[in-house]
Amino acid sequence: MKQKHTREIRIGSVFIGASHPVAVQSMCATKTQDVSATLKQVIHLTEAGAKIVRIAVDSPRDAVALEELARQISLLPSEIRTKVNLSVDLQENFRLAEQIAPFVAKIRYNPGHLNHLQKDIPWREKVRWLAEIAKKHEIALRIGVNCGSIDAEKEKEFSAQERKTERLHPMLASALEHADWLEEIGFTRFCVSLKDSDPRQVISVNTIFAEKRPDIPLHLGVTEAGVPPLGIQKSRAALEPLLFSGIGDTLRISLTVPNERKHEEILAGMSLLADVEAGRRTVTGEWKMEGLNIISCPSCSRVQNSRFVELAERVHQETQYAKDFPIIIAVMGCRVNGPGETDHADLGLWCGSDTVNLKSGGKLLGTFAYEEILQVLKHELNKILSERGFL
Repeated sequence: MKQKHTREIRIGSVFIGASHPVAVQSMCATKTQDVSATLKQVIHLTEAGAKIVRIAVDSPRDAVALEELARQISLLPSEIRTKVNLSVDLQENFRLAEQIAPFVAKIRYNPGHLNHLQKDIPWREKVRWLAEIAKKHEIALRIGVNCGSIDAEKEKEFSAQERKTERLHPMLASALEHADWLEEIGFTRFCVSLKDSDPRQVISVNTIFAEKRPDIPLHLGVTEAGVPPLGIQKSRAALEPLLFSGIGDTLRISLTVPNERKHEEILAGMSLLADVEAGRRTVTGEWKMEGLNIISCPSCSRVQNSRFVELAERVHQETQYAKDFPIIIAVMGCRVNGPGETDHADLGLWCGSDTVNLKSGGKLLGTFAYEEILQVLKHELNKILSERGFL
C-alpha cells in the first residue's frame, strides 16, 4: 500500500489520515428512538472492531434519543466506552446539529440535502453554521456526496449529455466546492466521501478527487453494494485498488443484512484491510457486471420496514433466471437514496413502511403490498426481457 499524504484529523478517540491505519466503520440499523436496541448494536459493532459507529438523526425525537444514548454509553465500562465514537448522519434536517453536537465525535452532512430545509438561506451560510457548531464542540465533519442524492442545483450546471455520459461531474464538483468553502472559512477538521453503486465510478471519482486534493482524508464505500456475497465482491472491486494506491483513510462495507448480522460489515472491512496490508490482491481487472445487477441499500435506521431486507434477499433468489441478462434492479429501503437509484434502474423497488413503489425506467408503475410485489416485479422483468429479445 502506497504512502498516504492526507492530513490528520481526530474523530473522538480515533485518528484518521496521515500515517494512521484505515479505520473501519458501520452504521446502526436500529431505530434511533429505540435507545436500548441502538445501544446494544453500538456495543456489538464496537466490539466487532468498528472504530466509528454512525447513527441517523432526522427529527427532534431522534436528537433526544441520541442524548439518552450518549448518557447510557457514558455508564459503560471504560474498556468499551473509550472505544465508542459516534458519528451522526443529519439527513435533511441540518438544524439539529446544534442539539446533537455535544454527544458525538463527527457529523456527516449531504450537500444534496441542505436545500431541503430553509431554502431561502444559501448553502454556504448553512455550512458556515455547521462548521461553527463543529468548532465549538471540537468535533469533525464529513462531506458525504452520494450518486443517488446529488445537489439538484449542482446537477443543473452540467448538460443532460454530460450527466448521462459522466455522472461523476456533479458529484466531484460538489465535493470540491464544499471542501474549498470549509477551508476558506477556516475549518479543516473534515473528511470527504464520494459514493456510487458502481465500483468503477467509485474508483474513478475518488482517484480524481485524491489527485486534486491529496491532503483531504477520504472515507471509502460503495453505496447500495447489496446482499452478500455480491455486496462484498462489489466493495472489494472498488476499495481494494484504491487502498493499494494509497487512497482511503476510513471505510465502510455497506451490506443488506438483518440487524443481528450487522457486524458482517466490520468483518468484511477488516478482512479487506488485512489482505491489503499483506499485499494480497483479490481483485483482477476492472469490475464488470455483465448480467443481472441487483442494487440494494444497506440496512440502516432510515429503513421504514425491516421487511425490506427480506425482500432484497428474495429478489436475489427469485430473479436468478435472468442472471445472464444486463438488467438493473434497485431495491431501496428509504427516501434518502431511493428516488435517485430507482430512477436510474430498469426496475426499481422503493420500500415504504407498508407498501412498495415499483418503477420501470424511472416511471412509477404503482404501489403494492409487500405480499404481492414479487409477482408484479417478475411480470415486469419478463416484459423487459421479452422486449429486449432475451426471451
